[in-house]
Amino acid sequence: MIEAPFPGCVRAAGSTRSVRPMLMIVHAYYDEDPRVRREAESLVASGRPVTVIGLRRPGDRRVDQLAGVHVIRLDVQRHQGAGLLTYLGEYLSFGVRAGWRAIRLHRRAGYGVVEVHSLPDFLAFAALPLRLLGVPLILNLHEAMPEFFRSRFPRASGPIADRLLHWQERLSITMSSATLSVNDAMRDRLLRLGFSPRKVTVVANSPSLQRFAAADHPRRRFREDGRLRLIYAGGLTPIYEVDVAIRAVAQLAATRPDLDPVLEVYGRGDSDGALRALASEMAIADRVTFHGRIPIDDVPAAIADTDIGLAPTRLDGYTALTMSTKIHEYAAMGKPVVATRLPMVERTFPPGTVTLYDPGDDGAMVRAIARLADDPLARDEAVERTAMIVSETAWEHEAQTYIALVDHVARDQVARVLEPTPHHR
Repeated sequence: MIEAPFPGCVRAAGSTRSVRPMLMIVHAYYDEDPRVRREAESLVASGRPVTVIGLRRPGDRRVDQLAGVHVIRLDVQRHQGAGLLTYLGEYLSFGVRAGWRAIRLHRRAGYGVVEVHSLPDFLAFAALPLRLLGVPLILNLHEAMPEFFRSRFPRASGPIADRLLHWQERLSITMSSATLSVNDAMRDRLLRLGFSPRKVTVVANSPSLQRFAAADHPRRRFREDGRLRLIYAGGLTPIYEVDVAIRAVAQLAATRPDLDPVLEVYGRGDSDGALRALASEMAIADRVTFHGRIPIDDVPAAIADTDIGLAPTRLDGYTALTMSTKIHEYAAMGKPVVATRLPMVERTFPPGTVTLYDPGDDGAMVRAIARLADDPLARDEAVERTAMIVSETAWEHEAQTYIALVDHVARDQVARVLEPTPHHR
């Protein structure tokens, strides 16, 4: 079994420059992580071969090729909703295995750069052997881990845990050649912690308009079947207040029967059982459909078949730094959006675009949905304005910044071989 099909250096497509292959390490199922997939596929399209080490579900192939990306899956699975010790054991197991596999792969491929995606930040240490050999390291911070920990494990949080989390974050960033952040708020946080602006680059977590293209799907007219079809596509965890959306649907069904609302839920997580129970308790189980998680490539079609996209998120110290990519995905598909009033959402989308409601207020969500349903002119204008903002920050623009950063830090200049030799083939 060949694990590294990219030994030596190759020529970048359409150019005379030689590039070394790149290695990514991510504690996730590769096909389910849109940010990692967008980056890997963009690099391959630019002429840089990419290998990704990730998790493996039962039944998945250990070695695969997806859209030109070489994927290696290790026998570690996610335990979503598990306790802290289970998570820690899972992280350590994957980190050790990924580090060992990285060494073996590097001996064949000679990587020009390695990129580690968090969470956890300390997964950067899986790349330490390659770093010691002179391979540049990009640390891609999807989340702010100290804030995420306080939000996800409040009982385990405290001064000691907080110091440890900041220490591992600082050490991981210091070890990197460059650090990526998903938005300006996350970048500003790192600058306040004392990191140099030269160390941190923002590459927004925005969807690709090639994947989320409204023109590629049948267009549903608003409430064309008489029902108001709402959609939530994302994780079913305590971070996202899908329970507020369910209560809002119950209120709409009682107070606005003319709208005949239904909610389509796409995703999985440890809140799944509680949310199903809530829908039954509110006597709207027939109005809320739980579809489970679907492939990323199927999400645009699911959105296209609905009327309003919901992006509900609880507000705390962690989510104050974040913004749901669901907003961008709904908008790219030409749907009006109702989202929680969060700092980054207000910072990105001015009045007249996304319709906001106060966190945790199901009554406010009801009023926001009703306003969109009752005012077609304002609704169409909001869709148009939101789509303009999304198009300006789409992945097609962000990819240029990302590829330029990889090219800047990659160790291509020391390459001696332009094409794989017959021996390597």
